[in-house]
Amino acid sequence: MTRNYQKTPEALASLTPEQHRVTQEAGTERPFDNPFNAHKAPGLYVDIVSGEPLFTSLDKFDSGCGWPSFSKPVDAAYVQEKRDIGHGMIRTEVRSTHGDSHLGHVFNDGPSDAGGLRYCINSASLRFIPVDALEGEGYGEYLPSFDGSHAGGAA
Repeated sequence: MTRNYQKTPEALASLTPEQHRVTQEAGTERPFDNPFNAHKAPGLYVDIVSGEPLFTSLDKFDSGCGWPSFSKPVDAAYVQEKRDIGHGMIRTEVRSTHGDSHLGHVFNDGPSDAGGLRYCINSASLRFIPVDALEGEGYGEYLPSFDGSHAGGAA
């Protein structure tokens, strides 16, 4: 299935106020008080606005920072990095390519055996698709990544 990843008025209208603040106004949700920080179910995390595939549970790790952390995107073509000089610091912002959603930031303090990066991502910018639902939701091409290592969708 060929997907057309884009930001639509309908997608924006379906966002909660928190999802809108984070994705459209470059906000940050509260640490530790978000649905995907401690989430452990196997599956794919996609942009809440465009549906672009961003990260898999296979690359998720507990960094202790209070937000979901990933060592790499599932496909670099769907993630843009931009210099962020706000809040008195220099950081690298992460945005989705087609949805232009603010996702979070990337830092170079991740696991060295996985490339050394930590994509620190707001849960409010993500929608989770369990492995068992990937085919039905049009993301079946990502099933081989999990090659039988999933167990039915518990968090």
